Amino acid sequence: MTTKQDEAGSSPAAREPMDHAWLGDALPEVALSKSQARVVEVIARNPQLSSYADIAEIAQRSDVNNSTVVRTAQRLGYRGWPDLQRELRSRYLVMISTEDTLLEHGEHRSPLHDALNHDIENLRLTLDSNTAEDVEAAIAALASARSITAIGIGSFAGPASVMAHLGSTMGYPITLENRGGVHLASAANSLGAGDVLVVVNMWRSVQQIILTAEAAKQAGATVIAISDMRRGRLAAAADHLLIVASEGISFFQSVTAANSMVYGLLAGMEAAHPERSRAAIRRTQQLWKDLDIYLD
Repeated sequence: MTTKQDEAGSSPAAREPMDHAWLGDALPEVALSKSQARVVEVIARNPQLSSYADIAEIAQRSDVNNSTVVRTAQRLGYRGWPDLQRELRSRYLVMISTEDTLLEHGEHRSPLHDALNHDIENLRLTLDSNTAEDVEAAIAALASARSITAIGIGSFAGPASVMAHLGSTMGYPITLENRGGVHLASAANSLGAGDVLVVVNMWRSVQQIILTAEAAKQAGATVIAISDMRRGRLAAAADHLLIVASEGISFFQSVTAANSMVYGLLAGMEAAHPERSRAAIRRTQQLWKDLDIYLD
């Protein structure tokens, strides 16, 4: 990704002093070799560099080879450098202001093409960040749920809405909560064993959503989180964590990968109960006709 840089080699967003707190729990306390420790130090001291540089530059700054950077990422619990860098970038974008996020992305040659190309990369990162087993386990939980509640606020309500709408069309007992406050409290109050809470939250953690996920888990419900962070309170509360890349090309995050994740879950849910799903879809189509919804 190309950023606007000044003569000193740092973007406007990177000029603000930032301490190691930006990392949160992204880099766990594990035993490292001396070369791996140098990689971690370079990451910790250089938020923007770590978030956007290629592996060769990280290796050069750390005075190690590329394979050491990969092994360091794996030692820290990630699948490799792209997986670790996605986590670092998510945290870096949380730490800077919305205006600085806009500056970070620079000017567009073609907003449409840039957005599409960036989402292609988001989809690739998302594919690399989740195993088939991760997704199949989440689908199994959804397929056996007594009830499903999908929550998301703001633009992240989009993927949650898709899940609730199409899941209901297939006959699943699924509801959407996208309002927060007392509405969120009421929706979560009845969750317990046998129920599933699907949480869609990227970029900055929404306190109400995190607290709801923690309360649902404590009450015995299964929590599925769709998030761009592999660690943190939401990840800790999740029984099933599905990682999506969410960086956009402007001041806002992209939900393209999150929507694709939801489509995959829905396809798996249909395949888990094909006869029930098809019967429900037939009833829905008949209602469309009876209610004269569509012109055709």
